[in-house]
Amino acid sequence: MASQNASTFSALALLLGLALLVQPAFGNIECENLEKESCAYAVSSTGKRCVLEKHVRRSGAEEYACTASEIDADKLKNWIESDECIKACGLDRNALGISSDSLLEARFAKQLCSNDCYGSCPNIIDLYFNLAAGEGVFLPKFCEAQGANARREMAEIKSSGYATPAAESPLTAYSVSFLGSPVSAPAPY
Repeated sequence: MASQNASTFSALALLLGLALLVQPAFGNIECENLEKESCAYAVSSTGKRCVLEKHVRRSGAEEYACTASEIDADKLKNWIESDECIKACGLDRNALGISSDSLLEARFAKQLCSNDCYGSCPNIIDLYFNLAAGEGVFLPKFCEAQGANARREMAEIKSSGYATPAAESPLTAYSVSFLGSPVSAPAPY
């Protein structure tokens, strides 16, 4: 039984390794050259995240274009997100732009923090880690809060009362400044 588990694990590790090697072999990914079906949650060969945008012509016809955003992916380049991760994380390939608004939706937050997503989809977790940090939310703590206190945590985030400095942040909660004026962090509840 143990040898069967070891061989299954070895086979999965080999497949994952091949997937990581084969994807870049298809060439450099340029967001502007991606089709609508593969744009959202992709990362270009330069490390820029790809976003799907909708343009409406004067005639009223809608066109979709994939463009490179200003958001860099952390340690990831040349990547098109798998359908498995899109599904596990509750995402949609037709999503327009990149936004942290979805973190306020309880159903999405539950899927993002699930083992299938959080533990298996590092590209998506990196994206939402950075989006959450931009809102003053530390994603690991946010995911810990999902469960018994999920509604309370959502209410605190919506009211901007829940802010945690990001890991490895050079700023402390008491040294943040805005336009040169020192600003104190709100006192904990």
